[in-house]
Amino acid sequence: MAKKLSLNTKKEDISSEKPVFSISIVAELLQVHQRTLRIYNEEGILVPARSPKNRRLYSLNDIEKGKFIQYLSRELGINLVGIKMILELLAELKIKPDNYRKHLDAIAVKLNITEEMQRQNREKLSRRGRKPLQREE
Repeated sequence: MAKKLSLNTKKEDISSEKPVFSISIVAELLQVHQRTLRIYNEEGILVPARSPKNRRLYSLNDIEKGKFIQYLSRELGINLVGIKMILELLAELKIKPDNYRKHLDAIAVKLNITEEMQRQNREKLSRRGRKPLQREE
């Protein structure tokens, strides 16, 4: 007997850990080239699950982590080695990807790193030819 499909999904049925997004979708969502995601994978900072056909599949948590990686790179000017270290520290603290930014912002406040200092850093990055993230305002 065939299992009946239902369009009524509950929030509990959707897991932020479940890998369902292809590399092309994630690249579009994060506004990066697919090669960038492959580099993140090679560096071990954003490693997706693999399908039975060996295709990269990303979860919602992976997308959040990707946004955070972009923030660290584009906004704060941190290189991939630094990002790898920060992500490892956050993992050791057992902080979930959707709380990475909040945790880092709290550290910035603790260290008296102001929005103005961050704005100046973005300007320096743009003068060096690096593209800062587009801010939603």
